[in-house]
Amino acid sequence: MLIKLRLMMVLGMCAALMFGAAPTAFAQSTENARAASADVEEGEVVDAERSVSVTGGVRDDQISSRLAGILDATGWYSDVQIGVEDGIVFMDGLAVSSERQKWAGELAAKTDGVVAVVNRLKVAGADEFSVDPALQELSSLYKKAIAAIPLVLLALLILPLGFFLSVLVARLSRWALQDRLSSPFLVDIVARCIALPVFLVGLYIVLQIAGLTQLAISVLGGAGVLGIVIGFAFRDIAENFLASLLLSLRQPFRRGDLVNVDGRQGVIHSMNTRSTVLVSPEGNHIQIPNATVFKSTIENFSASPQRRGEFDVGIGYDAAISEAQEIVLKELLAHEAISTDPEPMVLAEALGASTVSLRVYYWFDGANVSALKIKSVLMRRVKKALLDAGISMPDEAREIIFPEGVPFTPAAAVQDATVSAPSHVNESEEPDRSIVDEDLRNETQDLDEQMQVSIEGDDDGDLLRG
Repeated sequence: MLIKLRLMMVLGMCAALMFGAAPTAFAQSTENARAASADVEEGEVVDAERSVSVTGGVRDDQISSRLAGILDATGWYSDVQIGVEDGIVFMDGLAVSSERQKWAGELAAKTDGVVAVVNRLKVAGADEFSVDPALQELSSLYKKAIAAIPLVLLALLILPLGFFLSVLVARLSRWALQDRLSSPFLVDIVARCIALPVFLVGLYIVLQIAGLTQLAISVLGGAGVLGIVIGFAFRDIAENFLASLLLSLRQPFRRGDLVNVDGRQGVIHSMNTRSTVLVSPEGNHIQIPNATVFKSTIENFSASPQRRGEFDVGIGYDAAISEAQEIVLKELLAHEAISTDPEPMVLAEALGASTVSLRVYYWFDGANVSALKIKSVLMRRVKKALLDAGISMPDEAREIIFPEGVPFTPAAAVQDATVSAPSHVNESEEPDRSIVDEDLRNETQDLDEQMQVSIEGDDDGDLLRG
């Protein structure tokens, strides 16, 4: 009986111990799990790329010692602490760089028996100021520069060679085109267009050797877009340049020609890539944009040596028209400056209120004879010849209004006044020749001094010079 009582007491104490220790062990295991979870959240978790083995394998202490030995042997890590629990590796310590930190995690993941890796390694000095990264970058650049020296030398050899070849091609093209194109400006433009592909081929070879072909394509694409923007911004400049090319090709005028462009008359002085310069009869310089010149009507008075002039003469209704025509035509043919081929003409133009209008047409050498001077001389001579022949040249009829009436004058006074007044002025007393007859040269020859003056903008070359 006593033995049974002692046995029951022992069993009761054992049960008490067991139930009392169970909550403590459960609480301890819960705290360990929370700590492990916190540690996992603080570090980088790397899963091993293999299936988890259920049967027994490599022990945790073997994994820990193996990884610690490898990391210590590299010399890239300090204060390394490695813990392994059920195949999960926990790594703490310092790594020299972020690349080494990542490498350690990948190494642990590849170790046999590892299920997952919690990489809590930190980069040494990551939060401190250090020039080591800059020095490492400079060292890397230095090594790349040393490795690129042969490519740079080859590029320095090919690029000048391509440039000199393009210059040689341009000179040969100018020599071949100088007899085919009359404009030096066109010769230069065409020669440069021929030489440009040679230089571009050399540049492409250099970029291909340097491995920058893709970059060059990107730059060309951006340059194309930029070119479109610049083209819109400088549309007028580009339009004038293209107009200068077309004018050089067509050559509607030459230096020294008397022209009328867009209502402006003058002598051609020069033409550059932006404008055409005229010298007006008053000696002023007129700059007209090439685009305006190309789009306007150009009247060139010097293109043909023969030039036609005209003026009107009014005779009275009492005169014979045919007789007046013969007199005027005789005076025209008598002047040495008037051309007989084509012959001059005198035509009845209109019947006015008090006169019959005759229009006189004549031809002369416009390059050497002034149109204004020859017209003045012919009008003076025709007037004298008609008056000498007794052909009246009355004034146009006018209507005179006397607001206050006409005053009464006795007939005797009127008769005395008319006796003292001459019937007409004797125009035949005018001399036959004057200084105007002796000097009929073209007034454009008086503009030689203005033609020699350099115009701003001609520094890029006169496109009219052959």
